[in-house]
Amino acid sequence: MSRTNVVLDDNLVEKCQKATGIKTRKSLIDFALHEVLRHENQKKLLELKGNVDWQGDLSTWRKGSLA
Repeated sequence: MSRTNVVLDDNLVEKCQKATGIKTRKSLIDFALHEVLRHENQKKLLELKGNVDWQGDLSTWRKGSLA
């Protein structure tokens, strides 16, 4: 764990805290950093669209997962 000092836009922080319900600035920054990584991972998954050759019966597969 490292420590750093940053200058934050108080208005932006307040808006983000209201939007997320996150109380502390540290938690808000941690959340934002995790969201950046989540977003990047989603982009990587979307890049796979059309590149994966899946063979099977989706209807059968869905029925099996509901049983």
